[in-house]
Amino acid sequence: MSENLILYETESRVAVITINRPDKANAVNVEMLKEIHAHLIEADEDDRVKIILFKSVGDRFFSAGYDLKEVSGNPENVKLITEWGRKVNETILFSKKPVISQIQGAAIGFGVLLMLASDLTVFANRPKDELYIRLPELFINAFPQTGATLMPLMAFGIKFAKNVLFTNRKIGLEELKNVNFPTKIIPLKNLDEQAFEYAKELAKLKMEFLFTAKAMMTIMNKPYIKSCLDLEDECGAYAYGPKKPMSDLHEFIQNLYEKYP
Repeated sequence: MSENLILYETESRVAVITINRPDKANAVNVEMLKEIHAHLIEADEDDRVKIILFKSVGDRFFSAGYDLKEVSGNPENVKLITEWGRKVNETILFSKKPVISQIQGAAIGFGVLLMLASDLTVFANRPKDELYIRLPELFINAFPQTGATLMPLMAFGIKFAKNVLFTNRKIGLEELKNVNFPTKIIPLKNLDEQAFEYAKELAKLKMEFLFTAKAMMTIMNKPYIKSCLDLEDECGAYAYGPKKPMSDLHEFIQNLYEKYP
């Protein structure tokens, strides 16, 4: 992999992970996912770090998601990107340290999931044509895995999650404010400085309180999260398999209701 597509630094008890691929809309490939995962583990195990901050380079895109050129027509790469995409999102969810995502532009596909997996989200104050979220999976024949059904459900509730998944439309800050999603909204010119200052303020909280508060809420939902991610993978394997008759699909879904009560 080319160097410096993922940047990592620590300062003032904050670990900053930066996607640095603006010429490709900050789309991520398998090697980048592996590097993000490694840095998440590194930050979680670093005694000097109390907060993890995700950001990206450039004004247009936070991340356009998975690099579709890498996975197109290659089942093995689809499998790898699904495996490592799940690992990244699951690691964010189960990290003991709070994770903040800093969103300055469009978030699409995995970019949305990275944002939803984070504990807190700080947005630049921009109009919808400059900053929006979008989950196009169903419309590009990419099965919604790695948290693409679970995390919108957890963040927005079932009605809004279905709206996001089944419409492929752009959703801007005004709609996100209506579901009380943004943690903070900051002028674009001040985003880097104020998001980092916010992370530093959180890092001043007592470590035992900060980490256990997140852990408690995560543990309360752990069986649900694990089960939902497994369900996505099982349905993905079925969906990418050989075409089957409607009766077979009906039986498969009925069995899912019994297996995942």
